[in-house]
Amino acid sequence: MKLLKHLFDNNRRWVERIEQENPGFFERLSRGQSPQYLWIGCSDSRIPANEVVGLLPGELFVHRNVANLVIHTDMNLLSVLQYAVDVLQVKHIIVCGHYGCGGVIGAMKNESLGLIDNWLRFIKDIYQHNAELLEALPEDRRADRLCELNVIQQVANICHTTVVQDAWRRDQELAVHGWIYDIRDGLLRDLDVCISDRDQLPHIYQLGVRID
Repeated sequence: MKLLKHLFDNNRRWVERIEQENPGFFERLSRGQSPQYLWIGCSDSRIPANEVVGLLPGELFVHRNVANLVIHTDMNLLSVLQYAVDVLQVKHIIVCGHYGCGGVIGAMKNESLGLIDNWLRFIKDIYQHNAELLEALPEDRRADRLCELNVIQQVANICHTTVVQDAWRRDQELAVHGWIYDIRDGLLRDLDVCISDRDQLPHIYQLGVRID
């Protein structure tokens, strides 16, 4: 007995709709992918990456994890990043967080949540680094601001990787953007963070540059 028959039914209806709107779509898609964008987002089920930006399958390469973190020892993320940049030659990397992120809210508490505490520690570091700024805000605004600061930090972390800096060193066109999504109205907001060259980074993070 198929316990999830309704999902297969949904799939067939989706295929039929896509083929009606765009005949031959799946046959063309099967020949390969050439997305221009890599999306690094949160695993939250309320943020369907392709739909949020109105792109079809094949147009957005996606990596998701709890609280959209970029950790330099995360081989899963680094492998996705390397494939997107070196093989697919994406031109834009989008780090997209969202307001009301459970990971960010969890990191702000002193509760023990289990294994995930080790993952959320990276967000606690961002809070501690920005504690004076955050604690000057009204309490009901702090979580939203930490969501924004988390995105900004992850943009920096992406830019500090060897994958991205090697791309810039060979003059590959590549920009890294920081966005945030508001589940309350469905709209994206640009955090005005865009880095497209290693010269925009603090000197200590610029790999392959002589330090006198």
